[in-house]
Amino acid sequence: MVERESKDINIKRQAELLSVNRTSIYRPSKEQQMSELNIGIMHRIDEIYTKHPHFGYRTMTAFLRDRGYAINRKRVRRLMRIMGLEAIYPKPNLSKRLHAKYCRPYLLRGLTIDRPNQVWGIDITYIRMGKGFMYLFNIIDWYSRKVIDYELSSTLEKGFVLKCLKRAFSRCKPEIMNSDQGSHFTNAAYLDLLAQEDVKVSMDGKGRATDNSRTERYFRSLKYECIYLNEFEDPRALRKGIARYVQFYNQERPHQSLHDGKPDQFYAHKVENIAS
Repeated sequence: MVERESKDINIKRQAELLSVNRTSIYRPSKEQQMSELNIGIMHRIDEIYTKHPHFGYRTMTAFLRDRGYAINRKRVRRLMRIMGLEAIYPKPNLSKRLHAKYCRPYLLRGLTIDRPNQVWGIDITYIRMGKGFMYLFNIIDWYSRKVIDYELSSTLEKGFVLKCLKRAFSRCKPEIMNSDQGSHFTNAAYLDLLAQEDVKVSMDGKGRATDNSRTERYFRSLKYECIYLNEFEDPRALRKGIARYVQFYNQERPHQSLHDGKPDQFYAHKVENIAS
């Protein structure tokens, strides 16, 4: 995902912006070495999964075969794993036991969310590009639907999640942070950070599309209204495109759930009322 021929920014600076080690740029990862065919299949999986987030790899395989793809379950499972769709493939029992050590209960059932920074929702999604893909970590205030912060990464290393959270916490903090039970959120580093900031931890139950619905809806809006329409060719174009969309989403896009209000206005107005 690095632009090696760029005259505007050198490889060292690109590595810093992508939050990756510079040596990994000279030694292509498995994802970077993937064939155009596999990346095309992953782009199609992304479209299908965005519309049908309940699909597991078996259903996804059948769905793809019905649409002319000669593909087996093993390959679909591997590609979905690379895309970060962890919740939909089985894991060894040992991993489940270790994973459970860091799981936390879902705290939002029946909770009235009536103020900004009461609950933030976080999640990671696959973002396609014309020449590859990246991963987007996103923080949304559940009351106002405002995008608090986000971070793009070329890999699924955990560092980009913690980096974004620390940056967001330097400005404000939620009372509760809600996530799914993915590996980026069921680990000591993430839980320790939230404990240090005195933020309660909530994790989705069985249905990520329902328990974390606000975040899922934002990802669908982002993809249908921005990513799928523009087909950004490289990381620089993708970053600019997402920055424009986030500004539009927060400041201009009306939301029915806010009575056609804008997230920035809704968030700021309520914060001012609470402060006064």
